[in-house]
Amino acid sequence: MDLVGIGVLIIGIGVLIGSIFLARTLNNLSSVLNSVDKTVDRLPDQLDEVMKETGQLLNNSNATLADVNKKIEALSPLFYIVGDIGESSRKLTSSLVDVTMAMKKDTKEGKDTTTRQDLGGLYGAIALGYYFKEKRKALKDINKDEISA
Repeated sequence: MDLVGIGVLIIGIGVLIGSIFLARTLNNLSSVLNSVDKTVDRLPDQLDEVMKETGQLLNNSNATLADVNKKIEALSPLFYIVGDIGESSRKLTSSLVDVTMAMKKDTKEGKDTTTRQDLGGLYGAIALGYYFKEKRKALKDINKDEISA
């Protein structure tokens, strides 16, 4: 055998070894592709199950939302009543504040008058009692007007 024959023999052995490695790699690739094929074959069934569960979830969500809406409708009148009570109490409180401020102003004016005229004593007490009686009567009239309104 000459050098050319030995070279061809070495090249042949190299090609044989390369073919073996290439065959093993292609075999592994084939098994991977077979696994992918099996997974893709199962995918429609899995998607059907996911879609069924998604449909059930949507139905349950709709039922829950309908229940919440019914409960909110049942509570709405209560919220309106609470709002009306709040508004009424605000009006009553503001009118009481106005009466209190007016009474405070009138009391100060009565005190100033009493001090200025040195009326003091019994006359001052009688005047103060009459003043409170009149203010009480005016307050009752205001409350009657608010209640009837």
